[in-house]
Amino acid sequence: MYGRGDASICFLIKRITRVGSSISAAQCIIMVRIDSVTRRSAADRAGISAGDFLISVNGHPVNDRLDYDFRMAERTVELVLERAGERYSVTLKKREYADIGLGFSTFLMDGQRSCRNKCIFCFIDQNPPGLRESIYFKDDDTRMSFLSGSYVTLTNLSDADIARIVEMKTSPINISVHTTDGELRVKMLKNPAAARVMEIMHTFAAANITMNCQMVLCRGINDGEALSRTMADLSLFFPQAASVSVVPAGLTKHREGLYPLEPFTPDECAAVIRQVESFAARCLKKHGSRIFFCADEFYVKAGLPLPSAEEYEDFPQLDNGVGKIASMEEEFAAALEKCESCGEGELSVATGTAAYDFIRSLADRVEVKFPKRKIRVYMIENRLFGESVTVAGLICGADLAEQLAGRELGERLLLPEVMLRHERDMFLDSMTPDELEERLGVPLEFVPDDGYEFVDAVTR
Repeated sequence: MYGRGDASICFLIKRITRVGSSISAAQCIIMVRIDSVTRRSAADRAGISAGDFLISVNGHPVNDRLDYDFRMAERTVELVLERAGERYSVTLKKREYADIGLGFSTFLMDGQRSCRNKCIFCFIDQNPPGLRESIYFKDDDTRMSFLSGSYVTLTNLSDADIARIVEMKTSPINISVHTTDGELRVKMLKNPAAARVMEIMHTFAAANITMNCQMVLCRGINDGEALSRTMADLSLFFPQAASVSVVPAGLTKHREGLYPLEPFTPDECAAVIRQVESFAARCLKKHGSRIFFCADEFYVKAGLPLPSAEEYEDFPQLDNGVGKIASMEEEFAAALEKCESCGEGELSVATGTAAYDFIRSLADRVEVKFPKRKIRVYMIENRLFGESVTVAGLICGADLAEQLAGRELGERLLLPEVMLRHERDMFLDSMTPDELEERLGVPLEFVPDDGYEFVDAVTR
């Protein structure tokens, strides 16, 4: 990508009162309002203004961000716009992918699509009251899969949406498959459109679109024979189906009136691991890739050692909780070996129950190398969602404040960055870092899930 207002961009403006024949009457109805224009950008020099409406790019209507980014990649673009009821066109010659400086009111350029499913394992249905409003929004927008990596069920896609993805060859797309059995998938998602998943994936595979998949495993529903069938079906799509994560359904204590689901026992977690690893080993031999990976949570609950970093290949499902511990441990070992100095005194770290033993082991290794550094690690139970929810990212500010009150926290308290929303200004329960810092009386420092960053934070 090139910077806004790139000096290599030239333009030609042509005022028009009627749109050319390359745009149909139906297409002319679609207009996206321009919210801002970057000063001295190509769009600014071309005379485009905030408040103008964008109608088309190179004769194609612009519905949203996907359309815009795809059409604007060309070196020469003709934009048809409207201002105060009068249409005009702007032709820009620019570098490929160069940004011309237009800004829109929302990231997607229109509303985000909400989920139409009623999944039996939906985590949002298990949220307690009183959290920030955005927590209750059910996202199932395929465009966000391409733009931000979220997982989608494909049940929101029309045939036109599918055709557009094939035309654009947009990759990768992250798909919540859960099961390839159409009847079972309808039961799990409670949406008749869920049965089309294999048909749509066949279409994407034929178009050479890369797919990363996940299976949220529900005890007694899509495990066992259903899991074996799904792995067998998805392996047929390789290499287009590049990776598949198998993760346990997250169950909170707020499941009143919802589908009766039970968590996997430690022995059942071990059985799932054996089943997935056995099939993955056959895939490795046949395809050169394991394709299928279990979430760290299965290993932690089963009390089994996690695979090595090498076994996770290139960590294709890291953001889905697969291989996070192995990745962080590998980074930590490399960083600690190179670290030659460390601050003295005490500091503290707080994390969820799933990561506690691991973080404690890292802290111990730092203390062995640098005896003058004391690190206290505290396990925080999730009282908001229930103790069965063990990940650090779902710990709220109130639980931290209550369970760390009166503890020895040292000169700093380190917290996982995932406890905050993207803007880094708020916990799940809307408590701010400043409020927590005031209540605990100690400076807070938020650390990403990165071994290098962790070593830097604890030795600084």
